[in-house]
Amino acid sequence: MCGIVGFTGSAQAAPLLLDGLRKLEYRGYDSAGLAVQNAAGKIEVVKAKGRLRVLSEMTDEGKAVQGSCGIGHTRWATHGEPNDINAHPHTDMKGHIAVVHNGIIENYEELRAQLKAKGCVFVSETDTEVIAHLLHTLYDGDMLSTILHAQTMLEGSYALCVLNAEAPDTLYCTRKDSPLVVGLSDGAQYVGSDIPALIRHTRTVELLDEREVAVLTRSGVRVYDHFGNERALKPIHVDWDVEAAEKGGYAHFMLKEIHEEPAALKKTFSAHVDAEKMAIRPGAFPISAEEANSLRTLTIVACGTAYHAGRHARGGAAGRESDGADERRRLIDCPHRWGLRHVHLRGAGNRRRKHKSIHHASGNDGAAGD
Repeated sequence: MCGIVGFTGSAQAAPLLLDGLRKLEYRGYDSAGLAVQNAAGKIEVVKAKGRLRVLSEMTDEGKAVQGSCGIGHTRWATHGEPNDINAHPHTDMKGHIAVVHNGIIENYEELRAQLKAKGCVFVSETDTEVIAHLLHTLYDGDMLSTILHAQTMLEGSYALCVLNAEAPDTLYCTRKDSPLVVGLSDGAQYVGSDIPALIRHTRTVELLDEREVAVLTRSGVRVYDHFGNERALKPIHVDWDVEAAEKGGYAHFMLKEIHEEPAALKKTFSAHVDAEKMAIRPGAFPISAEEANSLRTLTIVACGTAYHAGRHARGGAAGRESDGADERRRLIDCPHRWGLRHVHLRGAGNRRRKHKSIHHASGNDGAAGD
């Protein structure tokens, strides 16, 4: 899960983008970045490993990055380790197209191979860089039609925000299975992964349907369906206070997380299971069916609420056991036994203790997964 923001207007973009990212840091905090288009049309990209404050200090709270149209991103790493190179935004080879992305492109390896064969040079390990190169390859002088074309080739989930050097002061946004909200106001337009990123600046928002594309300029917003047909705007007024908005309108964060579980489960399984074919994706799991059938013991390791979920999953089935991550760090000091497999469950809290257990287990049997 990552956080996306975007702005186009007359004010300096970078400070506004950083402010919006602070409201989205719960969505990811291993790296962050900005792409801002200056008055000459050039796109400047600045990104850094670490929490958002690292990027803020690097850019003097955004003052060092000039331009009134830009996009920002805070990352929770999925493809590629957290570092400066893998941080978003990503660009094509010429630096004319910049992209931020929340989601998982499931066919990125196939697309990457195709794009490499066409001469594209990749610098990161991410699935997102594939999108930047794909847009460059498909670009026909009209970014709207290019994005619509790219959608037919992308498999998986995505919320995207795109800058194009040939379209000054314009943002292009689209989504599929990942959240994205457009904020409307006079003389300035906004986009974010969640309403808290926008509510300081506007309470009028436009919600995008699946695969719709929004084109944002200073003067307004236009929305198109996946066939390229423009539709009328359907703005919604948000009357939450700022604190309530940060909890997504729910009474408290726990309730918000509970209601987000169906979407979180869908996103998790989509990386491993092809729902249309009702089949497991090739290479989705670290062991084969034959190896799975030969296992004698399945150990579930977790902390907090994830630990209780593991106890529930264990039920009365033979050959399953569940441990707290702290306890498991002691238990797995025993010699490796053939047929033992560890499954690590992650909840919202106790992440550091559980990750120590994963590292410990990996050193003993190489079988830890997350």
